[in-house]
Amino acid sequence: MEFRKVVKYYVSALVFGFAVCAVGAGYYVTAEAADWPNWRGPNHNGISKETEWVATWPEAGPKVLWEKSLGAGFASMAVSEGRVYAMGNIKNNDILYCLDADTGKEIWKKSYPCPLFKKNHEGGPSATPTVSGDSVYTFSKNGDAVRFKAATGQVVWHKNLNKELDAKHPTWYFAGSALIIDNMVILNTGTNGIALNKDDGSVIWQNGKGAAGYATAVPYTMGNQKCVVIFSAKEMVALIAKTGKVLWKIPWKTSYDVNAADAIITGDKMFISSGYNKGCALFKIGPSDFTELWRNKSMSNHFNSCVLWKGYIYGLDDGSGKELRCLDFKTGQLQWGQRGFGKGSLMLADGKLIILSDKGKLAIAEASPTGYKELSSAQILTGKCWTVPVLANGRIYARNNPDGRLVCLDVSGKD
Repeated sequence: MEFRKVVKYYVSALVFGFAVCAVGAGYYVTAEAADWPNWRGPNHNGISKETEWVATWPEAGPKVLWEKSLGAGFASMAVSEGRVYAMGNIKNNDILYCLDADTGKEIWKKSYPCPLFKKNHEGGPSATPTVSGDSVYTFSKNGDAVRFKAATGQVVWHKNLNKELDAKHPTWYFAGSALIIDNMVILNTGTNGIALNKDDGSVIWQNGKGAAGYATAVPYTMGNQKCVVIFSAKEMVALIAKTGKVLWKIPWKTSYDVNAADAIITGDKMFISSGYNKGCALFKIGPSDFTELWRNKSMSNHFNSCVLWKGYIYGLDDGSGKELRCLDFKTGQLQWGQRGFGKGSLMLADGKLIILSDKGKLAIAEASPTGYKELSSAQILTGKCWTVPVLANGRIYARNNPDGRLVCLDVSGKD
């Protein structure tokens, strides 16, 4: 691939850094109903427990309930207690919108100065808002960590980690969303992460000031100890959540330091993947060490993460295949591939994949290791669609860039 195309591809990795966890750890915040309060959902694994939704539609697609123009950005949406929290950038100001989930009506919006940072792509915020308790936490590409009151948008605290803590910008600026554990806001900032006190924004621990990776911290438990893994610029690092103490590091060098897709952890197994034909691997992890179980190039996640369902991995490969793919989790064997989604994204609910192509085609397919089995599809957006769609309470939310058109689709099956 010629250099200009390589540059165009790799910049996209900043869009999503994020958290995945399939372990039943039991210490995460529990959302009401089928809410989706943070990036990758309440269990941090891209999987919704929602079952009361319709996966087949008329040829024209699901009914559009409402639309909203957000401004530039790639951040996904958080849905909590009847409200949608979404972000965009207009005239070098990041904006957090609080919208009524039923109507799209603006309840409040708050903004703060932040450059667009459109380095070889359209720019705008990449980190998804995180709703926890009575607050919403955001993180800008420029290092602004902000706590808002969820009800009113009042700013409780605002810290710029780049300026105040000398946390170095990665090449495409900060992208990982906030992970809340106990009294901490954990961010992929600095060499191997940082934890802020969620009440006042003060530093609890900080691991270096080097350039970060683009993924969000992933929670898991080892024994009775709460831990996280952080996909940094050059390695996957496991830490004790409370102290930031490093447990182990797996070297993982990807071209241009683009480690962006989230790890998947279940039990004592961890799957990781990155783009530029780097590929993927499965590790057995322990309190102080790890063992590689397999490694191949069958899944190269550029920036959007996979999901794990009933022993199989589903995700968008950006390697030689450029396909939606299914891999056997235990062995790494490729089960099937399906073209047509580009640098798209997916989540899963009720055993079905909810897939958004990079050109705005929304498709529902069975999560089956025997082949791609599409149930329905529709063209719902135009432009560039790198942002993961969200299913919450019978609605699918999806957005594009650079105009930041957010659409809310009715898949409730109700008249």
